[in-house]
Amino acid sequence: MMARQLISSGSTFEQEIGYSRAVVEGNWVLVSGTTGFDYSKMTISDDLLEQAEQCFKNIDTALKQAGSEMKDVVRVTYVFPNAEDFPKCWPVMRKYLGDVRPSAMMLAAGLSDPRMKIEIQVTAYRDRG
Repeated sequence: MMARQLISSGSTFEQEIGYSRAVVEGNWVLVSGTTGFDYSKMTISDDLLEQAEQCFKNIDTALKQAGSEMKDVVRVTYVFPNAEDFPKCWPVMRKYLGDVRPSAMMLAAGLSDPRMKIEIQVTAYRDRG
């Protein structure tokens, strides 16, 4: 039986709030809501599309740490403070998940920091064959 594996991005938020960037449980990889912060610098762009790109880069890094990759994503949830920003991000979403086509949901809701324009959560399944 595999032990639960906790994945960290190095974000100060993880320690302050008490969560992991991702949790690996068996073949499942659950990536927490991930924003457009560059966690190495703890900075965030003002640009929506740059934030979307950084979200996916952060998610990709967490998946790789978990022994998984973007092609393993089976579910994605997008959260936008402004629902009208959703279609603007479709090209970025398509770039990362267009061939994968996971189940998806979009929510319009406030985020914890007014600089955040998007948050993405994914679930992946690692098939070990």
